[in-house]
Amino acid sequence: MMQAPDLPTWAAIIVGLLVLGGAALTLVGALGLIRLPGFYARVHATTLGATAGMAAILLGSMLCFSIIQTRPVVHEILIALFVTLTTPVTLILLARAAIYRDRSEKASRVSSDGGAEREE
Repeated sequence: MMQAPDLPTWAAIIVGLLVLGGAALTLVGALGLIRLPGFYARVHATTLGATAGMAAILLGSMLCFSIIQTRPVVHEILIALFVTLTTPVTLILLARAAIYRDRSEKASRVSSDGGAEREE
């Protein structure tokens, strides 16, 4: 039977706080997806929540495994790099698609109204 290595109390507290804080930030971003009124606000909240939450969770993971293995563990830096690069790119692509959709809907309303926009 394999026994899990012991983590010093001070490290366990810090790791626990980082992981719980990261999970809380991610949850706030997910709640923003439900609660915020418009598409652009929703996508912004989830992007910030995912990026900030991921950073805290990965810091906790790096600390935990660096202490357990008694050497720096930096694999998580690659994960952070990839998520940090891909999340904003995804946000930009989604926002541009939504802007294109909004503009084409507006153009079709203008052309169907004979050039006169009405206020709603």
